[in-house]
Order: sequence, then C-alpha cells, then structure tokens
Amino acid sequence: MNKFLKIMKALGDPSRLRIVNMLSLKPMCVCEIRQIIGSSMSTISNHLKILRNANIITSEKEERFINYHLRTDDELVNKVLHLVKDISDKQLQKDLQKAKKVDRVNIC
Repeated sequence: MNKFLKIMKALGDPSRLRIVNMLSLKPMCVCEIRQIIGSSMSTISNHLKILRNANIITSEKEERFINYHLRTDDELVNKVLHLVKDISDKQLQKDLQKAKKVDRVNIC
C-alpha cells in the first residue's frame, strides 16, 4: 500500500501529472519539459525528482542530454499510468501537441 500511496501522492500535483502525460508520448529532457510547462528549471527538476523517487520515471544519459522516461517494467505503475492516459483534459491534450513539436536542439 505504501508504494501505491507514494505514486498517488506524486501524481497529485498538476505539473507532475502533465509531465507524466508528456512522457507517455516520448522520453524528454528537462529543457523540453520546461519549454512546454513554463516553470523554472529548478522547479521542473524538483518535480522530476519526486516522480523518480516514486519510481514512476527513470533517466538515462544520451550524449549531453538526460532523457526521462516512464517506468514500464512495474505492474502497479503501468496500471496507474493507464488511468492517467484516460484523463480527458484540454491542457493535457495541448501539452501532447506541443511535445510532438518540441525540438531539444533549438532550446537546450
């Protein structure tokens, strides 16, 4: 139950829910996420830390970028992420459209 509560608490913030929604489309770096959400780098980094501590996301270095992506190897995380995908919200849809177009080369 603690694992479930940690995941739900992490997803209880609108910005973190937006980040998870975007990461369901593709792995992204901090610059790309910041470009879409509009918060400071430190705020985005703090959100990513909370999501990582809840084991919702992982990261890996690729050249000069650190890519964040959803953990799909955990059954509980997958179940919760399935629910997130079913949320119908205009902001989440706008974020997905922006995520499709964001180009890290031009912003990082």
